[in-house]
Amino acid sequence: MAICLLIQPIHQSGIALLENAGLEVRQASAATMDVVAREIEPAVAAITRNAGLNRAAMEAAKDLRVLGNHGIGVDPVDVGYATEIGLPIIFTPYGNVESVAEHTISQMLAIAKRVREADRAVREGNYDYRYTRDFCELNGRTLAIIGFGRTGIRTAEIAKAGFSMKVKAYDPYIDAAAMAERGMEKADDLNALLAEADVVSLHLQLTPETRELITRKHLFSMKKGAILVNTARGALVEPDALVEALESGHLRGAAMDVFETEPLPLDHPFATTDGLVMSPHIAGATEECLERTATQCAAQVIDVLEGQRPDNMVNPETWERRRFK
Repeated sequence: MAICLLIQPIHQSGIALLENAGLEVRQASAATMDVVAREIEPAVAAITRNAGLNRAAMEAAKDLRVLGNHGIGVDPVDVGYATEIGLPIIFTPYGNVESVAEHTISQMLAIAKRVREADRAVREGNYDYRYTRDFCELNGRTLAIIGFGRTGIRTAEIAKAGFSMKVKAYDPYIDAAAMAERGMEKADDLNALLAEADVVSLHLQLTPETRELITRKHLFSMKKGAILVNTARGALVEPDALVEALESGHLRGAAMDVFETEPLPLDHPFATTDGLVMSPHIAGATEECLERTATQCAAQVIDVLEGQRPDNMVNPETWERRRFK
């Protein structure tokens, strides 16, 4: 029986699809690449989440016909080597859009309403905290969406419909007409947009061009008292500069669901930074999202194994020259 190796767990609905297609589904005993390289050898398919798949593991996987990426970001995957050897990589660009957008909005609200601090005040018996007058509304505020992808678009839709926010978007690869169709105004200058926005939300994949896109200069060009939310990739923001912007009081607050190193080291400066709301990469971890993503991923893996071109390929140029047909 052909084997599909799960490098990290996926929802049972996806496993059921794979098994119904005649695959034996095996769970890797650990998501570290040295372990995966040993256990992937007999697999014809593999599915990974944020662990990715490196070159050494691909070299060990002599029979691997397809790699399923459970999610959108593929920065932990050696896409270049996979493309070189004709290994198709599929991904799921639609599965987590709703969940991540909802989480993004929830983090904006948590900072605007000081939810974390208010919870602490109640637990400490400090009901006078409500007189601090340090709470604000999102209604009518300006939201900057950095990255005009599906999640950024959905976040903007919720912000406009729910809070009448004015939305501007920055993405040098998208024209103004496309943004206007979605009710957003295109910003050509990132610094000018940051200086205007009350809330800045990041929705970018991690590439060499976007790594530490938001530097100290950008953070301190933001409006004083602004909010930054990052549910995309941790390495988009210069970490030491973010700590400085928060501890100096320049930013009202920031929310991070993603970090350059995960799990976040306990001695990381973020762990002791006031004004920073953190979550352990759970924006796309709702039950509904995990089910959608697993089934979309599994269905495309099956398509490749059955010789049918999948809907969403990271490296579509491999299809006609894939190593197994």
